[in-house]
Amino acid sequence: MDDTIIRHCAPGDYDAIVRIYNHYIENSPATFDTAPFAVGERVPWFAQFDEAGPHQLLVAERDGGVVAYSCSTRFKDRPAYDISVETTVYVAPDATGRGIGTRLYTELFDRLTGTGIHGAYAGVTVPNDASVRLHRSLGFREIGVYEEVGWKFDRYWNVVWFEKRI
Repeated sequence: MDDTIIRHCAPGDYDAIVRIYNHYIENSPATFDTAPFAVGERVPWFAQFDEAGPHQLLVAERDGGVVAYSCSTRFKDRPAYDISVETTVYVAPDATGRGIGTRLYTELFDRLTGTGIHGAYAGVTVPNDASVRLHRSLGFREIGVYEEVGWKFDRYWNVVWFEKRI
């Protein structure tokens, strides 16, 4: 039986979320941030989320600890884009391959229904076969590639952009 609980983020989850994200900053091109964050630096980022609106932050909890998170954030800073969100999911390295990302994203999209959101967009730094598979399996379609858009770990990285109708 799966004992994973999917729920909205609470302030007590901030440390775990920052720890998960910092792992990817330091060890992966999945994010183009290059320096780890302290929890206090991320408070403004956490403040953008709302349990009922289009910008939500969900966590996956197992055995009393947060092992993954997914969120929807503002796509662009112009009012006509308010029907769109950018989505992302990060899973702790010791919890990957268990379907937690799929469960988080599925729940996020269910919760976005009825919020006025028309489309979800996600950028995936490639190569990242697992993330590409995840997005495709949940109905995202590839809409383009930003070539050599990021520089990290002494090399250029491409980002594939995906789109999903809500």
